Amino acid sequence: MGQGSEDRAGRPAKPRGAGRVGASVRVSTSTSIEVDADRGVFMISVAAELAEMHPQTLRMYEQRGLIEPKRSPKGTRLYSHSDVERLRRIQQMTNDLGLNLAGVERVLALEVELEREKRRYAQAAERLVQLQRETVEMRDTLRAEMQTEIDKLRRRNELVPYTGTRTTALVQFRPPPVEMPDVEEVEHDED
Repeated sequence: MGQGSEDRAGRPAKPRGAGRVGASVRVSTSTSIEVDADRGVFMISVAAELAEMHPQTLRMYEQRGLIEPKRSPKGTRLYSHSDVERLRRIQQMTNDLGLNLAGVERVLALEVELEREKRRYAQAAERLVQLQRETVEMRDTLRAEMQTEIDKLRRRNELVPYTGTRTTALVQFRPPPVEMPDVEEVEHDED
């Protein structure tokens, strides 16, 4: 009977050797642990092997400021997954692209600046959308207020349509003011 088979009664079969005195059953388990990409977990020798470079090269990159490993409480360098990826990129730029370390430093600085500008652009785009939304709301509010005022004037017959040569508009009619004679003129007339 193999693994996953059943006995004659339809029950799961026991592993071979089960039930015999002195027989051992081997059980394997696996554990999966997720670690933050920026958490320092690799010592320098492991990080160097993963990045396919000599540990002394890692120390040199650290001195140049290209990489900043975390430190254990006892001061041991601990490299993260992100550090190893950065080391691989540095290796690619120097080996495949022929950049010197000054060029690598400049490329990495420009990448940081580019990321900062992308964040600023995203914030500006978000602000633009917000302002557009506010503008539409203000326009709709003003339009409603204007319509309310127009309706009031129409009800009082103070609004008359005007059709010009190029446009049509609603014009508020205001009768001309009645001229009142000056007080002095009235007094002189009585003399």
